[in-house]
Amino acid sequence: HLVESGGGMVQAGDSMTLSCEASGDNFRTYALAWFRQTPGQELRYVGGITWSGSAYYTDSVKGRFTISRENAKNTVYLQMNSLKAEDTAVYYCGAGVAGVTRRWNDYNYWGQGTQVTVPS
Repeated sequence: HLVESGGGMVQAGDSMTLSCEASGDNFRTYALAWFRQTPGQELRYVGGITWSGSAYYTDSVKGRFTISRENAKNTVYLQMNSLKAEDTAVYYCGAGVAGVTRRWNDYNYWGQGTQVTVPS
């Protein structure tokens, strides 16, 4: 069970941090990822982090977004800097045992999503 928090509306250029807290055991063994979705589009990979802490990102967010995890708190974070209007989406975190992949259906558990809005 995953619960995202931290979404809202910010201005272009601002920063925002999303959190995703997991319940249950074995959190530290899961790969975690963030995806985002806009109306009418499928889930798109933002980035992910392995159980050992190696993070990966899609090109459009490299240098602006940072994913980290705090296993003691069963929580993964998405720090977003220099936000742009095109970052507007519902953001979802996913957890999976297959490692970090760009395919949403490789993840076993999902949160409910949190809206991030950056007006143009």
